[in-house]
Amino acid sequence: MTMPAIKSLVVLFAITSLTLTTKSEEARKLTVSSQKITSGPKNHFFGYIGHVQNIPWSGDGKYILALRSGFQDRMPGPNDPADIVLIDTQQKYTVKKIDQTTAWNPQQGTMLYWNPKSPETQFFFNDRDNKSGKVFCVLFDIVKGKRLKEYRYQNTPIGNSGVAQKGGHFLGINYARMARLRPVTGYKGAHDWTVGQKYPKDDGIFKVNTNDGTKSLLISFHDLEIKLKEKYKDEKIPPLFINHTLWNREDDRIFFFARGGWNGTRKEKKINQAFVMNSDGSNLRPLAKHIGGHPEWGYDGKLIGRIGKDQVIFDTNSQQVIDSIGTPSIFPNPEGDIALSPDGKWFVNGYKNKKKRENYYVIYNLKDGSHVRTKGFDIGEWISGDLRQDPSPCWNRNSNKILVPGLSDNGKSRQLFILDIKSN
Repeated sequence: MTMPAIKSLVVLFAITSLTLTTKSEEARKLTVSSQKITSGPKNHFFGYIGHVQNIPWSGDGKYILALRSGFQDRMPGPNDPADIVLIDTQQKYTVKKIDQTTAWNPQQGTMLYWNPKSPETQFFFNDRDNKSGKVFCVLFDIVKGKRLKEYRYQNTPIGNSGVAQKGGHFLGINYARMARLRPVTGYKGAHDWTVGQKYPKDDGIFKVNTNDGTKSLLISFHDLEIKLKEKYKDEKIPPLFINHTLWNREDDRIFFFARGGWNGTRKEKKINQAFVMNSDGSNLRPLAKHIGGHPEWGYDGKLIGRIGKDQVIFDTNSQQVIDSIGTPSIFPNPEGDIALSPDGKWFVNGYKNKKKRENYYVIYNLKDGSHVRTKGFDIGEWISGDLRQDPSPCWNRNSNKILVPGLSDNGKSRQLFILDIKSN
């Protein structure tokens, strides 16, 4: 890595304890080992990428949150509950069911998030009402063993789509609309108040106060259609949905995708526009460049993503690529699932080798450029489509372990593995 690249990374990640490396300094030697922590016949998975500090481990590191289901060969419906389980890292990874949900999918799970305000004992997940089909978010306490709150909104039922990294709020979206327009990340059979509406004024991205439950609509589909018209002019905008609502580390900015025409028929214009806005909904701006489908926030308005063969750093203020991380030989697929460690010093890229039917992970130190690539993790036939097994790496709180999924039992079940990173 060049000196200018290192300098920009130090600025990007704002880690004052780091010092610039010299040209003579050698990268450390990294090793990584893996351990399978769950077993079949049922499937265990976290369900989402560990970007924007979505960490499966509890605040004290004792428990790992996960889902458990009895099948992996179809999308779940309203009558297919998944168990919400705690995996005890201090008791040989014993698994205990504490609740269940009917608002989940293989790609994003049930949006499990430990509450940043009480990360040792409380977490969020999504559920739905069995009678009405309306989706809502739940706040659960593992010490009390019960749900503390259910964030129910009768006219606009939404689920959590991203918790503020410092806590206090979560973003909410309409997962029933998603189920119609992008089934892989929606909740099949949920109640949708926007049926027949291409760009509803009462749906979009909501912001919910986790303390008192008050919510506001930050941006509507109607607003987004107007904004997209500036780019697409006279072209017809298809019905829109929203995905990947990501708070930055400072909690003052939000990234998201506005998408449409993803039904595979190719009869509609396909929209895949990334936006950023302030966390109060102001200053909505489309990204000038597409930087991949799963970007990650760094610090100070910077995003990590992909352009061409490069893992890049994109400044959302100047709307320009300002640097890159590593090289194409280090990151063979910069479009992979990526996550920045909680301490900001490490970066992981998980990617698929479709020919080998395996997921691999590149773990990269942002100070000295040292890196290591893991062995492959079996994904069997689940290479693409709604049931695909994505890499989905998730950091622990000490930035030295990563939770990843993979097939086990000769492909009969999906299980969880821990990558343990060591350096000399």
